[in-house]
Amino acid sequence: MKTRPFKQVDVFTDTPYLGNPLAVVLDGTGLSDEEMQHFAHWTNLSETTFVLPPSAEAAAAGADYQVRIFTPADELPFAGHPTLGSCCAWLQAGGQAQATDRIIQECKVGLVSIRRDGERLAFAAPALKRSAPEPTLLEKITAALGLHPSQIIASQLLNNGPVFLGLLLDSPQTVLQLMPDYMALKTSGILVGVAAVDTPGFATPLIARSNREARAFGPRSKSASAQENAPGLEVRVFTSPVGINEDPVTGSFNASLAQWLIAEGLAPSSYIAAQGACLGRAGRVHIEQDATGQVWVGGESVTCIDGHVRL
Repeated sequence: MKTRPFKQVDVFTDTPYLGNPLAVVLDGTGLSDEEMQHFAHWTNLSETTFVLPPSAEAAAAGADYQVRIFTPADELPFAGHPTLGSCCAWLQAGGQAQATDRIIQECKVGLVSIRRDGERLAFAAPALKRSAPEPTLLEKITAALGLHPSQIIASQLLNNGPVFLGLLLDSPQTVLQLMPDYMALKTSGILVGVAAVDTPGFATPLIARSNREARAFGPRSKSASAQENAPGLEVRVFTSPVGINEDPVTGSFNASLAQWLIAEGLAPSSYIAAQGACLGRAGRVHIEQDATGQVWVGGESVTCIDGHVRL
């Protein structure tokens, strides 16, 4: 065994213990895949990461470090809160980026750009593949969540590395009152994210279809702009297939959700999503689409544990 620098970082919050915790092993060199997976299973956090030097090819393309991301059960090609939390830990440990305005992370999905905005880090949402879910899958998940079909405004399969079934629901109350059948969700094998408009007066009907339709975020009024930090969406993500019933705050799902909703005119180009309320958390995910169309997903991170681990 080797003594390795270690941090546990709370992500998507500036207040310790109100976000999504992440275990970060800052030196993963020499560890096998099996050893990484075993440690991630032991931490029992939604994700554990291992920081490594970038591959030669990635370094030549500008990568500053490589990260391996593990749930208690599997390795992920990409995940949002591990991206921000690992970057925060790497910077705190003295990491120096090649570029002055970006940090470049290598992971299984490829190279991910991360920008700094004061204390907040934001990652560039990876390319998204999306499609309509099969009716049988949608029916199965609707039943597992205890939803009536009329409560679902829109649905999409969202793939930016991990694959989610995304559901836009009729109200934040519906989102917060869900009591899923976790065994049924686990059996389905699909990660499920749900969201709904959260700010009264900040959303207006878009069009009507079959007694209901998607709701769009309307233009901000002066009074709305005064509430710049008010969440615009309430989000929950159910991850039973990877060993965690509900994820506190999920960057990868919020990334794909934002790309979907903004593209369909169901959300503005900038908003804040709230996640974690049902788990006693207060995660805040900052979404912004820039002039090029790139969606950025940001949030604060705070270190709660700083020390070493024997691995």
